[in-house]
Amino acid sequence: MSGAAAAFRFCPTCATPLQWLAREEDGGPKERLRCPACDWTHWNNPTPVLAAVIEMADQGGQILLARNAAWTGRMFALITGFMEAGETPQDGIAREVLEETSVQVDAVDLIGVYDFQRMNQVIIAYHVLAHGPISLSPELAEYRLFPPESVRCWPAGTGYALADWLRSRGHSPQFIEMPPRPA
Repeated sequence: MSGAAAAFRFCPTCATPLQWLAREEDGGPKERLRCPACDWTHWNNPTPVLAAVIEMADQGGQILLARNAAWTGRMFALITGFMEAGETPQDGIAREVLEETSVQVDAVDLIGVYDFQRMNQVIIAYHVLAHGPISLSPELAEYRLFPPESVRCWPAGTGYALADWLRSRGHSPQFIEMPPRPA
């Protein structure tokens, strides 16, 4: 087993070991991790993730990117996070931006929705206009402010969102090459 499915080795209903089993579904037969005893199914649906292209209104429109404290490399990325139960995506990204950077959110506008299959996620990306002093949460190691024309996009998920936002502002996005993934 790999990915999210690795967390499910036994049925949470009856504790029987799970198996990859095909069943007839609306779209035809589909193999999923299932319980052979009670037919419980691990659907493994993608997780929605919120992302923000933060434009700092009081910093000449520069883009705020941050480096996650858990990352070993020096990559800077968009602020991302998960929605909480009972909040809208717009409220969720405004909360995440405030929690992770302490900046005040002035406006939130949808950029688009992007798949990120490697992480089994769907990214809901927003342009966030913000202002104020930047103070990072412990989750983030450092930040940088970039003029929009100097940012580089990575070729997946949030990188495509950043590229679409750059195009909407009249910039031609530049993409970086990602290092090969470890085997």
